[in-house]
Amino acid sequence: MTKSYEVNNVKSITGKTSQSNGEPSKPSKDAITSATEDPGGELKRGNWGRPLEFILACVGYAVGLGNVWRFPHLVFRNGGGAFLIPFILMVIIIGLPIFFAELYIGQYSGLGPNKAYGRMAPFFEGLGCCTTIVIGYVTIYYMVIVSWILFYLFASFTSDLSWGHCNHDYNTHKCFSSLEDAVCKENNSNAPTDLIYWNRTCTSIDTICSEYGFVGKNVSFCQNPETLAEIPVRDVIHRVLAAEEYYNEYVLGVGDATWSNWGYPRWQLVLCLLLAWIIAFFCIIKGIQSAGKVVYFTALFPYVTLTALLIRGATLEGAIDGIIFYIRPEWDRLLSPDVWADAASQTFYSFGIACSSLVTFASYNNFKNNCHTDAILVSATNVLTAVFAGFAIFSILGFMAHNMDVPVSTVAAEGPGLAFIAYPEAVLMMPLPQLWAVCFFFMMFILGMGSQFGGIEAINTAVIDRWPHLRKHKWRVTAGTCLFCFVAALPMVCNGGVYLFTLMEWHTASWAILLLGFAEIVIISWVYGINRAFSNLHDMGIKFNTAMRGYWWIVWTVIAPIGSIGIFIFTLTDIKGTEYRDYIFPVWADALGWILGATTLLPFPIFIIFRYAQDKLGATPRGWGEGVEDDTDEDDETRIGFA
Repeated sequence: MTKSYEVNNVKSITGKTSQSNGEPSKPSKDAITSATEDPGGELKRGNWGRPLEFILACVGYAVGLGNVWRFPHLVFRNGGGAFLIPFILMVIIIGLPIFFAELYIGQYSGLGPNKAYGRMAPFFEGLGCCTTIVIGYVTIYYMVIVSWILFYLFASFTSDLSWGHCNHDYNTHKCFSSLEDAVCKENNSNAPTDLIYWNRTCTSIDTICSEYGFVGKNVSFCQNPETLAEIPVRDVIHRVLAAEEYYNEYVLGVGDATWSNWGYPRWQLVLCLLLAWIIAFFCIIKGIQSAGKVVYFTALFPYVTLTALLIRGATLEGAIDGIIFYIRPEWDRLLSPDVWADAASQTFYSFGIACSSLVTFASYNNFKNNCHTDAILVSATNVLTAVFAGFAIFSILGFMAHNMDVPVSTVAAEGPGLAFIAYPEAVLMMPLPQLWAVCFFFMMFILGMGSQFGGIEAINTAVIDRWPHLRKHKWRVTAGTCLFCFVAALPMVCNGGVYLFTLMEWHTASWAILLLGFAEIVIISWVYGINRAFSNLHDMGIKFNTAMRGYWWIVWTVIAPIGSIGIFIFTLTDIKGTEYRDYIFPVWADALGWILGATTLLPFPIFIIFRYAQDKLGATPRGWGEGVEDDTDEDDETRIGFA
């Protein structure tokens, strides 16, 4: 049952009511208790079993694949250790403020984003719908990555790792196998007759150089007979790692697929995708109650694996070169605006903000939970994990560069290139390669699933908040979400599926969420009112001293909004046509990507127009009156809300 509290209201565009003295009304302790319990004292909407479960869920959601495959690459690309200065600064002034804001909105309202923003500011109710659409897109394509990881995980249990050889039908004459190359070089003496692996066989340096009009110098160089200039063999011939051909031609099956020649679903990936969704379904079949238990493993296990990888990587020859390359500061790079833009964008994406999951997680908190401390703890964990992962990854890349006799920069890939090409190639050179491949891909699987829980629960909560009677059938809602997302992802496991995947990744969770994050923070600080927000936090038992209150005031009202819109503008100036490898997407396909991105923003103006029309017609929209009651059924748990 619901209970409202009396106020002498002053209506505003936010739907917020205040006492006649201008101060926000404060609910009594009895009102808070009645909001979370029914007459029998039973929690109906559900809560985290322990505060630690909420923290671990946030850690599992925020600490994802990007901490392993994107952050290390940005560090070495933007000045090594010097990059940590702008990154940490951006976390403090943009990442943490929006992260905390989402936790506050969810916890105070006890509702998912679709309803929470409507309570806070009815004119901007569409913001919650926007963030739900974003997380819907992300949940669909992110599980495709998990299916790739499962593919590699199963392949790691074979006696001979297939990505290390060039003897398959899909391999080209440019294929380079480090294992076969080592065999070719066994009897080399640094002479022109030395052998290396080329054209899928052992070939002498003399033969290779003569094909291109040069003469052989030694195992590493050809020589121009006219100028006597020495040319590295790696610059004369272009070799493609066997692991790269395995990823593109066997796992993805790209071949000659284009937007007009899409191909068919690859049955191996379809089964991996299905298995991933089945596992996700059973992990969160009971919603927060079951997910709260699973996060103990999904949030903590990756740290065990990362530590093992770091210890093993540090003992490999050449590891120190990779680590030095990773952390060596280039202070002059701090003068480049690109470095600060990368730091800001990484902050936005690594925290998973503007995607509704954090609001959803926090909505299951106890009303008096200290989400301020939680936000700081999770943010610090996120930053430290990213830095820690960089040491583990670059120690292994240093070893790989040493064995291939190439600079670290040539093997320091990012994104899928690191997870599915560079690292699989590196484990081939380790003792017990199957063991380390299993450890790495199992860790990646856990990281991916930990992030997926937040997305699936956000979608479920949006559905149940809209149709409360479905709360009694939560497992059916979860099954429906998983089934829909599985079917929606099937085009992305076809031969040309990686093109649609790339299109969605570039447009649905990039520039659009920057605008949504800007809208979130502006609505809190300027529409709803920063003082009202502080009063809400006080109601939840979160009290700030003068310095801390001043910090939150300045970042919420000035710095975070300006920073968010600044990143958005810079991102737009840097956007180019969508492409995958050397294939540039046709104009119509790129336009489709922009349309997908626009759909995540479309509900925002639609709801504004709808609310404006309601007000003009004299209708009283839900959440606009003196005391707000939730419009759910009598079994629904109701929080005080923004009344």
